[in-house]
Amino acid sequence: MKCKIYQIDAFTKDVFGGNPACVIELREWLPESVLLSIAKENGVPETAFFINQGEYYHIRWFTPDIEMDLCGHATLATAHVIFNHLGYRYHTIRFRSASGELAVKRDNNLMVLDFPSRDPKPAHLPVELAESLNIQPQEVFKARDYVLVYLNQNEVEAFAPNRALFDRVNINPGGVIVTAPGEYVDFVSRFFTPQATILEDPVTGSAHCSLIPFWGKRLGKTQLHALQLSERGGELYCEDMGSRVLIKGSAATYLVGEIGIPV
Repeated sequence: MKCKIYQIDAFTKDVFGGNPACVIELREWLPESVLLSIAKENGVPETAFFINQGEYYHIRWFTPDIEMDLCGHATLATAHVIFNHLGYRYHTIRFRSASGELAVKRDNNLMVLDFPSRDPKPAHLPVELAESLNIQPQEVFKARDYVLVYLNQNEVEAFAPNRALFDRVNINPGGVIVTAPGEYVDFVSRFFTPQATILEDPVTGSAHCSLIPFWGKRLGKTQLHALQLSERGGELYCEDMGSRVLIKGSAATYLVGEIGIPV
């Protein structure tokens, strides 16, 4: 079985930035073990698989390790493929997923993700997680992911967990967001996943489902400008809509090819 594959850099205007994702269109769902094997072979943070169902697209996301319930950058990458490579003529793409209905709209040269809000609540820092950190946070919150709030951008930049200790932490399927007020933007963040093949995610759209309501309330703003401070980096324009969040970004095509899948 032959399938077309696209590798897209999301949350960047140019290749070699943002967060890479592979995107594959299927006619029907393959066994989960096959989808996971493809994601492992691709070796990027996320692979998105989608099926055209007519009025909407069904989408699923896989890291090299597990299936995820939501992934922002791979959804943005999938929308980029549908808009720019598959001749989609309409203004809005609608997806159905494990996290419910999602939408991506065109906005001039940007795309806008319409995702559910995940407002984090105050939480206790697990002992195993605390022991792995080189800098202790000022505050701790949790939704799907732990949200560790730091004093300033310098502390987020200096964050470096002890990998051996960090991998003892079990947060499945979530991760650890580290965040602080930004020097030139509203807030900055980084995202780490214990026990994962790829420790730090370059740009994490789904993390902003929690970061947007958190910083929106703290700063008294509904429109927010954010940076993710990974090595590749990413810039996000965000809006708090209450029960939903809007995340704007762009994407660039790095590769178009074909893969052979044994079925």
